[in-house]
Amino acid sequence: MLRMGKAIITVAIMSFSGSGFAVTADKVPTVQGLAMYDKPALKSDFTHFPYVNPEAPKSGELTRDAIGSFDSTNPFIVTGTPANGLTQIYDTLMENNPDEPFSMYGLLAQGVRLDPNRRWMEFDLNPKARFHDGQQVTADDVVFSFRLLRDEGQPFYAAYYADVTSAQRLDDDTVRFEFSPKNSRELPLILGQLPILPEHFWKDRDFATPTLDPLLGSGPYRIAKVEPGRRIVYERVKDYWGKNLPVNRGRHNIDRLIFDYYRDQTVALEAFKAGNLDMRFESSARNWATAYDFPALKQGFVKKLEIPDGQPAGMQAYVMNLRRDKFKNVKVREALNLAFDFPWLNDNLFYGAYERTQSYFENSEMAARGEPSGAELELLEPYRDQLPERLFDEALPVEQPDDIRPRLRKALGLLRDAGYEVQNGQLINRESGRPFTLEILLYDAQFERIVQPLIRNFERIGIKSKIRIVDVNQYLNRLRGFDFDMIVGSFPQSANPGNEQREFWTSDFADQPQSRNLIGLKNPVIDELVGKLIRADTREELDTAAQALDRVLRWGFYVIPQFHLAATRIALWDKYGYPEPAPKFNIDLDAWWVAPERADAVNQRQHGSRKR
Repeated sequence: MLRMGKAIITVAIMSFSGSGFAVTADKVPTVQGLAMYDKPALKSDFTHFPYVNPEAPKSGELTRDAIGSFDSTNPFIVTGTPANGLTQIYDTLMENNPDEPFSMYGLLAQGVRLDPNRRWMEFDLNPKARFHDGQQVTADDVVFSFRLLRDEGQPFYAAYYADVTSAQRLDDDTVRFEFSPKNSRELPLILGQLPILPEHFWKDRDFATPTLDPLLGSGPYRIAKVEPGRRIVYERVKDYWGKNLPVNRGRHNIDRLIFDYYRDQTVALEAFKAGNLDMRFESSARNWATAYDFPALKQGFVKKLEIPDGQPAGMQAYVMNLRRDKFKNVKVREALNLAFDFPWLNDNLFYGAYERTQSYFENSEMAARGEPSGAELELLEPYRDQLPERLFDEALPVEQPDDIRPRLRKALGLLRDAGYEVQNGQLINRESGRPFTLEILLYDAQFERIVQPLIRNFERIGIKSKIRIVDVNQYLNRLRGFDFDMIVGSFPQSANPGNEQREFWTSDFADQPQSRNLIGLKNPVIDELVGKLIRADTREELDTAAQALDRVLRWGFYVIPQFHLAATRIALWDKYGYPEPAPKFNIDLDAWWVAPERADAVNQRQHGSRKR
C-alpha cells in the first residue's frame, strides 16, 4: 500500500555491519539524498544545484560531432552501434551532483530508505513522474528495467548490480531491492543510477535487437529525428514532468541537441571551423596547439576552454590481449612496455602537453607508490606465493630513462629469457620457429602518427608489427569478439570506484562479449582484490584496496600506459553561457545555456542570420 506522510530529509548513510538485527521499513527514515561517505552536501530544502544558473534561458541548439556511424537507438544492448546522446531521453531514480565526489539526490524517486545493515533499500517514486506518452512511471517499470538490463543488457549491468538479490514492487509507487550480505558500499547509490524504461512500450518488442525507432523515455529530451549513420536530433520536452525538481532547475536549457557524424576527426575539425559545429571536445595536443589559429578565434567568436578534471585520470593504454599466446609471458609484456618512448612523443608530437600515466588510478590517493605500505602488505601477504616476489621487495616500475637505447637492450634481454632470439632482424620463438608479429587495431586515423614511433621501436627489437585501421562498426564487432592483438583502450575511473571494477578485471567477464575486461584477465588474486575494493567500508579501506589492486596490475605489465591531461579541452563558438567555476568533479553540459546576444552575433557572422 502507499505510504503517506513520509518526511523527506537528508542524512548520512550509516553502516552497522555485522550488527545482526533486522530493521523494518517503518523504523528507517526516508531521505532525499545519499552520499558515499559522510553526509550529502545539500540540505533537504535545496532548490537547485549550487553551480547552476536557475534563471538560465531556454532556447537555441547545440551541434556537436560524432565520429564514425550508428545503427541503433538502443544504448543498453550488446549488438548494434548506438547513437550518441541517447541517455538524455531517460530519467534515473536519482541524479548525481557533479559538485560532490559521489552524492545522489531524488529524481524519479522522491524518497529513499536504506537499511542500517545495508541489506535492503526502498525507493518511493514521485507520483507525478510520466513517460513522454503520458503514462505514469510505476514500480512495475522499475522492476522491469532492472531485470531487463541485468538479464539482456550489456555485461556491465550484470557486474554493476551483481549484489542485488531481488527487486520487488510493494505498491504502485514503491519498489524494494534486497542485497547480498557482503555487498558494496556504493550499491545503494549506483541503484539510483538505474535508467527506467517503460514496460508497456517494450513488452511486445525484442529488446536485444538493434532498432532505429525513436524509443520512449521519461527524460528531459526525446528523439526528434534520426538520419541513420549521419545525424540524430533530440528536442527538449517542453512539458517534461521533472523540469522544476531541485536536481533539474537551471539545467536542460537548450532546445535542440544535435550530433552530426563524420568519418574522422580531421573532417570534424574543419566542420567546426566552418561553423557547422558549435562545440568540439579536442583530444589532440597538436590540434589544440596549432589547428585553431583561424580568424574567428582571433576575432573573439571562438573560445578555447581547459576545464580542470576533478576525477582520477584512469588508464589509457595499449592493451594486450592475453587471449593470444604471444602475450602470456610476463617478460614479453614487460619488454613491450620498454619500447614505448613517451619523452620523444611528448617533445615532438604533444608540445609538452601531457604527463606519462603510471597508475590505473592516476592523479588520486588510490594510486600505488614506491614500495608497498604496511596496509597494502596486510592485504597482499596471503597471496605471496601467487604474486611475483619483486612486488613485495621492489618499488613500482616507473618512468624509464629518456634514452631509448638502454631500454631496448633491456627489452631484448627479457625477450631472450622468454624464449625468443633475433634471426636476420626478426624476433623468432626458439621452440616453434615462428616469428613474433603484432597488429595494432585502430578506428581513428588521427592516432596513427602516435602509434608509428612504437612500431619503429618494435622493429628495432625484431618485432614485425603493423597498424590496422577499420571503420567504427567493424572495430566494435572485433572488440565484441576480442579479435585483436593490441588496441588503444581506456579504463576510466571515478573518485569512488566500485562494482564496475568487476567488469574491468575479473575472471567472470574475461570471455563475455563486449565486456570491458579487454585484457582477458583470469587471475584469482585480482578477483579477490576487486572484491575487497568493492566491499571497503571506509575511505581508508577503499584507498588501500585500490593501491593493492593497482600494484598487482602494474607488476603484470598487461598494458603499455600512455599519457594523460588533468583537464578537458573544449573549443566552442562563443554563444553559450556555462557555470563558472565548473563543478568540481564532472563537467555538466546540461547546465549550459544559449546566451541570446552572443548567439545572435555569432550566427550573424557564420550565416548572415540572427537565428539562435
